[in-house]
Amino acid sequence: MAHGRRIRIRGVVQGVGFRPMVWRIAHELGIGGSVRNDGQGVLIEAWAEPERIAQLLSQLQRRLPPLAHIETVESRPLAGEAENSSFTILDSEQDRAETAIAADAATCPECLMDVADPANRRYRYPFTNCTHCGPRFSIVKAIPYDRANTSMAAFSLCSACRAEYQEPGDRRFHAQANTCPQCGPHLWLQDREGRRVDDGDVIDEAAGWIAAGRILAIKGLGGFHLVCDASNEDVVSRLRERRQRPHKPFALLARNLAMIRRYARVDEQEQALLTSTAAPIVLLEAGGGALAGGIAPGQERLGFVLPATPLHHLLMQALDGPVVFTSGNVSNEPPCIGNAEALDKLGTIADAFLLHDRDIINRVDDSVLRVQQGRLVMLRRARGYAPSPFSLPAGFEDGPAVLAMGAGLKNTFCLTQSGRAMVSQHIGDLESVPALDDYRRQMERYRSLYQHSPDYIAVDRHPDYLSSQHGRNLAAEQGIELIEVQHHHAHIAAVLAEHGRPMDTGTVLGIALDGLGMGEDDQLWGGEFLLADYRGFRRLACFDPVPLLGGAQAMREPWRNTLAHLLRYFDWAELAEQYADLELIRYLDAKPIANLRQMAKRGLNSPPCSSAGRLFDAVAAALAICRDQAGYEAQAAMELEVVASTSEITTAGYPAECQQVDNLWRLRWEPLWRALLDDLQHGLARGEIAAQFHRGLVDAIAVLATRLCREREVQTVVLAGGVMQNALIQQGLTEQLTREGVEVLSPCRFPAGDGAISLGQAVVAMARLGLCRLD
Repeated sequence: MAHGRRIRIRGVVQGVGFRPMVWRIAHELGIGGSVRNDGQGVLIEAWAEPERIAQLLSQLQRRLPPLAHIETVESRPLAGEAENSSFTILDSEQDRAETAIAADAATCPECLMDVADPANRRYRYPFTNCTHCGPRFSIVKAIPYDRANTSMAAFSLCSACRAEYQEPGDRRFHAQANTCPQCGPHLWLQDREGRRVDDGDVIDEAAGWIAAGRILAIKGLGGFHLVCDASNEDVVSRLRERRQRPHKPFALLARNLAMIRRYARVDEQEQALLTSTAAPIVLLEAGGGALAGGIAPGQERLGFVLPATPLHHLLMQALDGPVVFTSGNVSNEPPCIGNAEALDKLGTIADAFLLHDRDIINRVDDSVLRVQQGRLVMLRRARGYAPSPFSLPAGFEDGPAVLAMGAGLKNTFCLTQSGRAMVSQHIGDLESVPALDDYRRQMERYRSLYQHSPDYIAVDRHPDYLSSQHGRNLAAEQGIELIEVQHHHAHIAAVLAEHGRPMDTGTVLGIALDGLGMGEDDQLWGGEFLLADYRGFRRLACFDPVPLLGGAQAMREPWRNTLAHLLRYFDWAELAEQYADLELIRYLDAKPIANLRQMAKRGLNSPPCSSAGRLFDAVAAALAICRDQAGYEAQAAMELEVVASTSEITTAGYPAECQQVDNLWRLRWEPLWRALLDDLQHGLARGEIAAQFHRGLVDAIAVLATRLCREREVQTVVLAGGVMQNALIQQGLTEQLTREGVEVLSPCRFPAGDGAISLGQAVVAMARLGLCRLD
């Protein structure tokens, strides 16, 4: 006798071919009933003998479509009897949105075969997709994920596409973005004056412009990219000049793995990332053929990505080498997503525009990753990964709805709901009105998609972060309780959450090293040793605070940090006399030393800061690396790491000293600077000096961390903050602490830098509510 079960599936189950898979399994097993999308995911009503329903549940897990992910399955009896024996796909049901939205996915092999087949009606069609690939989050306006709720609603299905959509055996069965040349979006090329170029195949024409040394703005999946020939020194220089981006590395788009291997080394893990459905940019060790020198100045890695859409596949088939593939935006603004916007803002940069008429609803940058000693390291989480939900650890299942606003740089925001965290795609630096406006729009989109009404809003303590200001305004306007979360505590909590540590986990020693964040004492922190759990923390140690000479200018002019450290530990007159022959001293002596000393002494626009990032800037500038001006955040530190990586030293690293001041341990750098200046005076190669700095820093941190772990009987150390993206520091600390018997947790699925702050803010806020702080 047939029994009925109502089966609720939650996870990434909409827009990924899940309902068609359920339909096929049900027909194979002779199960009656229905399947539909709703705001919570997928709902199945199945009528059959218990054995067959059990088979259905088992096969749902084994036969998942490539883009699907099941989080939970709930099953309960259905009363009554089956109305009929058939199994059907019902129209979607509108209710409270709690389901996950699938991330955009790179073109699948089957669609690529369609595009390459002259006999196929989608031959060379740049918008070909199916239930296994193509646009998802970038085109969605609302949940459920149905065509009417996407930008594809503007394109009515032709009879052939509708037949595929309705045919259960077709891989485009209920593919919401299904389209073809007859009924779908179309592509065109125009120059910067608006004249269309219609001399032949549009994509071949675009490739010809690139090969001829022109810069193109290309509308892609989640935004515009600026593209040019990566082997042409002149056009790369011209792009940097027009883009006003003199130093920051450019990403590269290649046709296939074989083309990448002409210029970089690729191991198995890196290959798996490059060819995954996420298709991220992967930082690879350079090696092989030469590209334009301006691609990645001062770096030893190249960021390569493979085509994620048929458009990019077709373009690269027409080119003999990789192209620069950088975001299509003007300085300090988010990448363009609209045609009119791109023509307006990129008109002085691009020579021509490759445009289409499918609207991008949600801007999504390219994700950036690298593999480090067999470990995936997320540097920027965006296309292909966001907005996939993150299941929170035990204890957070029934937590309140929190809206976490994130940091000021490398911003993301986070919504929590029903035991899950939806961390946004990389938003970027909130340093301009357009960037802040985009942040607000993206946040409202998420809140609308998930019908999210926060019980609490979490912000960073720093009063000047635009994200925090927006959060405070929202809380005041809507009468929502505001929770402030200390920056470095959020860094540590994000790593705990990523590693699945439950809410009631014991205390850990968190080592958070970054540029800066506002401390509990309203001072600027950045080199922190915190005894922490989700609920609270106690500061045990820090880097010795050094003035930020000129405030924000110290973050843009690394030499200011060198001078600040030297003034902190030495008498300038004595130092200048002892090292009078050093080029560094002569360089600094040409600065207004007397004024700068008074600024530091009186704290005039020179707040003390225990920043690890500024220590790296100081050492880099001392070695004439990125001394005068930093073109982008962490440029000096990144180039210093590259220089250090070229030397293998056998001697001990530079020493530091540890002193206790007001019950707080401080790492002081006077002996480090003395040894470094002596080595400069003796003519030691800067690669060896840079390597000794890194080794000495690792030794000092590891020794202090080991002491603190033993004193506090702590077994786990969390490494967090942007400095932990430095492989020499992260690997060195992991190796030394592991030898001491300490468990080490490092970021992996979320960035070590500020891209994970919003997740940390959210879990700290949830853990604090109704619970006591750390004793």
